[in-house]
Amino acid sequence: MKPLQEAYQGVVSGELPRVERAVRAALAEGMAARQILDETLIPAMSEVGRLFEEQQYFLPELIVAGKAMQAGVTLLRPELVDAGTDAAVGKVLLGPVEGDLHDIGKNLVGMMLEGAGFEVVDIGVDAPVAKFVEAAKAGVDIVGISALLTGTMPAMKRVVEAIGQAGLRPKIKVIVGGAPVTQDYADAIGADGYAPDAASAVRLAKRLVGAS
Repeated sequence: MKPLQEAYQGVVSGELPRVERAVRAALAEGMAARQILDETLIPAMSEVGRLFEEQQYFLPELIVAGKAMQAGVTLLRPELVDAGTDAAVGKVLLGPVEGDLHDIGKNLVGMMLEGAGFEVVDIGVDAPVAKFVEAAKAGVDIVGISALLTGTMPAMKRVVEAIGQAGLRPKIKVIVGGAPVTQDYADAIGADGYAPDAASAVRLAKRLVGAS
């Protein structure tokens, strides 16, 4: 099997060492890092997202595939930087709101977004409103806010309002998600979109930056 096919299958099956071997082999054959990223790693992660949406894959498969994909990107990054290549289709800021210490969902969305070619800025957990605003001012396309606890959901509205008051909207889009969050709640607080899971978050982000 050729290196690009190996890398693709390695991501889909969540085999990190296989992906690393294949990416190294592809680079050794003189393939451009951007080609490997665009023609192999990103399509492979898109396939993983499809399998997840169709309930053929579940959370464990999604996580290992994301880690395998990230391992491949790590090997490609030096060449992408040397070539002056901006591989990102957009820049997304992610974080749970203040009072929320859960990061599994955020990490999963981050992996999926990176797999789709986005640059991800992770501001950790328990993020106060000011931290979202300051990070957004540094330059992002989308702010992704999550909450796993019903009690922390009001903070999502405060973040949306603060980003608007800082004069960052409508240039910066805001998307929300998390177990207790709904489309109705997203609409009520003025968010630009709602995603119930990682795969739909990627699809929404692509649409908002015009990459879908």
